[in-house]
Amino acid sequence: MIQRLHTTERLSKIVKHNGVAYFCGQVGDGDTVTAQTTDCLGRIDALLTEAGSNRESILQAIIWVADITDVVEMNEVWNAWIPPGHAPARACGEAKLGRAELKVEIIVTAACP
Repeated sequence: MIQRLHTTERLSKIVKHNGVAYFCGQVGDGDTVTAQTTDCLGRIDALLTEAGSNRESILQAIIWVADITDVVEMNEVWNAWIPPGHAPARACGEAKLGRAELKVEIIVTAACP
């Protein structure tokens, strides 16, 4: 069974199937990479909770930054957020994001224990 949450004509924020939750890309508010990453991860926390998952169950993360030189700053927030010993498979790259003010977008997939 496939369960879709917060579905619009374009996307679902969460799609659950066979004990795995797939999340749409999340962005955050703020003027800096630190602020946007912090807000973005807070949004991911809320979606994880709604899906019945948690940070320890994240399987994969795909991170896009608008400027690759911001990776160090983003990683400081990310590293503090991920529980020790539970780092997911991860990719990070530079991309032109959906709006000029966006500095980071994160997509996660998580198991639902």
